[in-house]
Amino acid sequence: MSQWYKLQQLDSKFLEQVHQLYDDSFPMEIRQYLAVWLEGQDWEHAAIDYSLATLLFQNLLSQLDDQYSRFTQENNFLLQHNIRKSKRNLQNTFEEDPLYMAMMISRCLSDERKILSAAELADKMQVGSTQNTVMVVRQKELDGKVKSVKDSVTEIEQFIKNLEDAQDEYDFKFKTLQVREHEPNGMTTEESTKEKMQLHTMYLQLDIMRQDVVNKITSLLYITELTQNALINEDLVEWKRRQQIACIGGPPNTCLDQLQSWFTTIAESLQQVRQQLKKLEELEQKYTYDTDPITQHKKTLHDRTLALFKQLIQCSFVVERQPCMPTHPQRPLVLKTGVQFTVKLRLLVKLQELNYKLKVQVVFDKDVNEKNTVKGFRKFNILGTNTKVMNMEESNGSLSAEFRHLQLKEQKNVSRTNEGPLIVTEELHSLCFETTLEQGGIIIDLETTSLPIVVISNVSQLPSGWASILWYNMLSNEPKNLSFFLSPPCARWSQLSEVLSWQFSSMTKRGLNADQLNMLGEKLLGANAGTDDGISWGRFCKENMNDKNFPFWLWIEGILELIKKHLLCLWNDGSIVGFISKDRERALLKDKESGTFLLRFSESSRDGAITFTWVERPPEGIQERLLEDEPYYHSVEPYTKKELAAITVPDIIRTYKVMAAENIPENPLKFLYPNIQKDQAFGKYYSRPKEPSEPMDVDGDRKGYIKTELISVSEVHASSKLHVPENLLPMSPEEFDEFSRVVSPAEIMMYSDCQP
Repeated sequence: MSQWYKLQQLDSKFLEQVHQLYDDSFPMEIRQYLAVWLEGQDWEHAAIDYSLATLLFQNLLSQLDDQYSRFTQENNFLLQHNIRKSKRNLQNTFEEDPLYMAMMISRCLSDERKILSAAELADKMQVGSTQNTVMVVRQKELDGKVKSVKDSVTEIEQFIKNLEDAQDEYDFKFKTLQVREHEPNGMTTEESTKEKMQLHTMYLQLDIMRQDVVNKITSLLYITELTQNALINEDLVEWKRRQQIACIGGPPNTCLDQLQSWFTTIAESLQQVRQQLKKLEELEQKYTYDTDPITQHKKTLHDRTLALFKQLIQCSFVVERQPCMPTHPQRPLVLKTGVQFTVKLRLLVKLQELNYKLKVQVVFDKDVNEKNTVKGFRKFNILGTNTKVMNMEESNGSLSAEFRHLQLKEQKNVSRTNEGPLIVTEELHSLCFETTLEQGGIIIDLETTSLPIVVISNVSQLPSGWASILWYNMLSNEPKNLSFFLSPPCARWSQLSEVLSWQFSSMTKRGLNADQLNMLGEKLLGANAGTDDGISWGRFCKENMNDKNFPFWLWIEGILELIKKHLLCLWNDGSIVGFISKDRERALLKDKESGTFLLRFSESSRDGAITFTWVERPPEGIQERLLEDEPYYHSVEPYTKKELAAITVPDIIRTYKVMAAENIPENPLKFLYPNIQKDQAFGKYYSRPKEPSEPMDVDGDRKGYIKTELISVSEVHASSKLHVPENLLPMSPEEFDEFSRVVSPAEIMMYSDCQP
């Protein structure tokens, strides 16, 4: 079952998140047409390999041509048109930059997997369903408030029309009375008095209507302000927090469509109120009086409406997609000098009249005090096109601008010192985006800022830079707090454990379970640490672990790289226990059948390594006579990425041998923990037999090679805990005869060799 098919079975709230992943750059219809083919390509590798990205780009165009041919055979003119248009857009967008296309598709597929994981988790957890219920209730509540604002505007619109009709009628009758009073044989005194009484009654009604419309607009603006404040101070803030979480590997619940709908409705309502106030001014110019409510309140109402509109527009300018290098789509906010990065802006107020009206400029470290207050703080210039015009996207109608070809270059500073309080990867910077809206005589300056970024000059600094991004976004939501690492706060283990699990689930299909997290918690805090104990920044990333010569985070990062490059399928299958203490390991294997093994990560390798431990029991005949019943536990020397580049873990397990009695190699690995047959667990990953090489003819002139295969062989010596014959002596002759009857001479020799 394809990933795309699984996504289509999800609830609407998750489908909305999927919809957010695709825009005009890479439309959802291509994802639909080429679902199986897209999921079968290595886009992550292509995002860092220009040749592969170019090849996949050409293959993608070929796939679209094939799809076009199918639509032609079906005589489906509309789909033919759409597929041709999509192909042209892809060529215009990615022909000069196939790496960006590969990065975008890789990121979309990764985010889809996270959405699927979040949906599965929501199905399993009752708490999740409660939270979802709260979100649904909250959404319905805001829907109701926004609809109330819109309905009130419509109601006032009709009321103003009624007011206009009443004023026109009053004006007509007033002027008619004036004319008739000046006619020679016009009106009698009685008739004149009666008409004036009617006019006075109409005047009083007109005054009441004017007072009512002013009160209605005042009330509307009050409700609008409450609703707008809720959108800005609660829902938008919550979205920004969700974006932070998504940036560090958490659930990608960052869809802006609902917020855009609410913001746009409020903006349209305020625009309509401004037009209504103009209409009231026109009515005032036609007729007014000393106590006219319009005259008394028009300025206050106009100023308040304009202030609300300005606030809404300014807050609707957001960074939809944070700065990210296409070469490292899962490590946003870490930028390397000289490497292109992308960033996307969006205006949540979708007004057609703003299309192609807003020109956005990007500025690096605007108004950053740290440039003057932090010793050694670096300065950078932005290279590439630093201005972009916002336009409506066809896919969802959003008003956005995407910068795709920006780079950073450090300014030369001969007086700069390396003795500052912050190391390079702790130094936080920001990108500021500015534009100006000019509409209907008003000018509104818009500005938004990216989340803090870390700028590195060497890819080897990426792990430490990413650690800074994790720590900041886990503990802070203030984008201008660039001095964060001058005094970084501690994190609670309950916070950090969740973020650590996200590092695995964002790159794979599995996060960390409770047992794995407990082991990591003990590494950081000790066996007796509580879940809310504080962990310092130094302990996490800078100080060496216990007796090791590397810090905790670099060890985790090494394991993540090892999984990503060599162990992904095994990790996704759940075949790797991974993080487990030796005591826990032995407890799991103690009662298992001989030959049961598990896979775990080495604790002594900074760059990541994996090993396996198996349990071995003595033959039954000997076991009955042993004074202790403890089995042996054997752990093989860990395999690093160097060894795994030559042979895969499944093939290592398939061919692994130990030197047993009489130097006969045997494979001791039989069952993957808890009791899965080895071949059942790993058979699908075994290397397929290659085409047979030319047979060797030793008697003729033909030349060939004997097929070879890499295997791992170990010798088991003193580490075994089996009791050797000396442990069983002294024996009587009768006892030794019985012992010899049960145990063969070869077995006696083998166990003698195992003696310490």
